[in-house]
Amino acid sequence: MSAFFRLSTRLCIALLFASGAAGAQQLTLVHANVVDVATGKIQPDMTVVIAGKRIARVSPSARATPRTGRVVDATGQYLIPGLWDMHTHVYFDGTAAAGTDLILPLLLANGVTGIRDMGSELDSILKARADVAAHRRPGPRLVVSGPMLDGPKSPYKASIAIATAEDGRQAVARLKARGVDFIKVQSLVPREAYFAIAAEAKKAGLAVDGHVPDAVRASEALAAGQRSFEHLIGIFEASSTAEDAYVAGQEKSPGRLLATYDAVREAAIIRRLAAYPQVWQCPTLYWERGQWLVDSIAWRQDPDLVYAGHSWVAQRWPRAQTNIARTMDTEPLPVRARFVTHELELVRKLHAAHVGFLAGTDTPAGVDLIPGASLHLELQRFVAAGFTPLEALQTATLNPAKFFNRQADFGSVEAGRLADVVLLSANPLTDIANTQRIVGVLADGQYYSQQDLQQLKQRLRQVAAGK
Repeated sequence: MSAFFRLSTRLCIALLFASGAAGAQQLTLVHANVVDVATGKIQPDMTVVIAGKRIARVSPSARATPRTGRVVDATGQYLIPGLWDMHTHVYFDGTAAAGTDLILPLLLANGVTGIRDMGSELDSILKARADVAAHRRPGPRLVVSGPMLDGPKSPYKASIAIATAEDGRQAVARLKARGVDFIKVQSLVPREAYFAIAAEAKKAGLAVDGHVPDAVRASEALAAGQRSFEHLIGIFEASSTAEDAYVAGQEKSPGRLLATYDAVREAAIIRRLAAYPQVWQCPTLYWERGQWLVDSIAWRQDPDLVYAGHSWVAQRWPRAQTNIARTMDTEPLPVRARFVTHELELVRKLHAAHVGFLAGTDTPAGVDLIPGASLHLELQRFVAAGFTPLEALQTATLNPAKFFNRQADFGSVEAGRLADVVLLSANPLTDIANTQRIVGVLADGQYYSQQDLQQLKQRLRQVAAGK
């Protein structure tokens, strides 16, 4: 891509963003069907008035007569709270260069108005958080950890190597001083270091989210105060008769976990998790399926591939597919397929026990994880696990608001809430796939019409292609 084209593309995106900002002072959506994601009720023919960055009023359209600002006719359309992707990596290793010009605006174009970033290069993610908040560039609001805390031989660039308990404490202190929102722990953190990290983070007023490290039991992570479990790690091990061996360092695999599965142990850890309502699961189901079945997924047929970075398609994903197949997916495909089915069944059981869930994708770290688009596929995987469309929608709207204890700011379409909403052409409660039918996005008071979104996506296709 030429320097001139990169500059002109960024300028076009910035101008489009600025045009949205100009109309954000006063906006009125009329005749909308407002979806209450807490109850599943739909309020028909409503007027929603936006003043600056907040929703000023929600009332029946017959009572409202907007006189100033932009008016959008939403007749026959459905208004939902803005969507959250609760597991992203915007500035991560080989895809970091695309974070600003492709990943962030692409998330927004797909109705993602908020993200929890679970591991990125520190300076870049902090700058992005500030720039988006100040409306200097388009993107979702960001809640960030900075680099992940991992073991002394971490394979990831966007990580801090932790070998000792003191390493862990110092890392927490440094990240706190830089202003991160929480601490992310990865699988290879040593046992003593993990507990030191948890204690230091608690003193610093920072939550600990992430993997249950290989050397730690799920029950111990609960007791240590870890706020979220990613990818269901720790629960599979706790449901196995070989949990002690796994914590001691024995290698894990889908086949071994299935062969040592114990229903009684699984029921016990589910009960334990249900007793900690402040702890949430972010299972990244779409990517888990893609990971374990990586040698069989036809990712080159993905219709959203035009939004994937050229280097991802040409180099990164084929290499990752080969590496994962060699290092992780050494067992026969039918065994791995059974593990994916087992995973969905575990999610169904956890959900039945009222364990809380968050929608997250791991984008763009894995193969065929298109930023934004993959979140909608994640919601469909929740439905495949037995969630109703409403319950699936809650994992990306209401539940993130609860998780962050910010229900006064987002997670519903009500007066006083931040103006993060998505306008759909069809009802998502009848078919969760309708979350993809986006006709408007309002992010922090800035409105993108269907035409704006089409223009933005056209620009992003060019960025992705490297033209």
